[in-house]
Amino acid sequence: MKYISIFCGSSSGSDKIFAEQAASLGKTIAQRGYSIVYGGAHVGLMGQVANGALSEGGEVIGVIPEFLKSKELEHTHLTKIHIVETMHERKALMNELCDGVIALPGGYGTMDELFEMLTWAQLALHKKPIAILNTNGYYDPLITMSETMIKNGFLKEDYQNLLLIDGNIDNLLDKMEKYIPPSNDKWFEVK
Repeated sequence: MKYISIFCGSSSGSDKIFAEQAASLGKTIAQRGYSIVYGGAHVGLMGQVANGALSEGGEVIGVIPEFLKSKELEHTHLTKIHIVETMHERKALMNELCDGVIALPGGYGTMDELFEMLTWAQLALHKKPIAILNTNGYYDPLITMSETMIKNGFLKEDYQNLLLIDGNIDNLLDKMEKYIPPSNDKWFEVK
């Protein structure tokens, strides 16, 4: 694992802990010798992650659609920035450039990115670790929802294990480093 894609909000949220954890994650990733791929903005949690990594001399690669450059306020001090045309191109390039994924708190865009990576893993289109930094219990309702999906027969329990979850940055990165992808490429077949 060398490059980690970070999915998170372009706003900072209502609790300062979200921004603090985002900056700490960026710093820790850089300190561990990893590089970041993210949405390319200098605002919100996105900016905090990037600035945290940059403050430690880390490599940070942004991927931003042309139409969002002004809305999300493109970060101008990154190692590299990729300008793409569509959101689909953004997700595809972020997937192509990364070896693992971490989701922080965010809104619909963050959920879209996270769920696409999970779906691709479920379909054995990649074998990358997918993780959630569960800051302040933000993702507890999502964890409960996945348990509801299993209980009601819409999600196999093995698929729930595709998602690594921790509220501690070092523990989460340790889990990603130790991740062993499933060996069965036919998980998604209906039995």
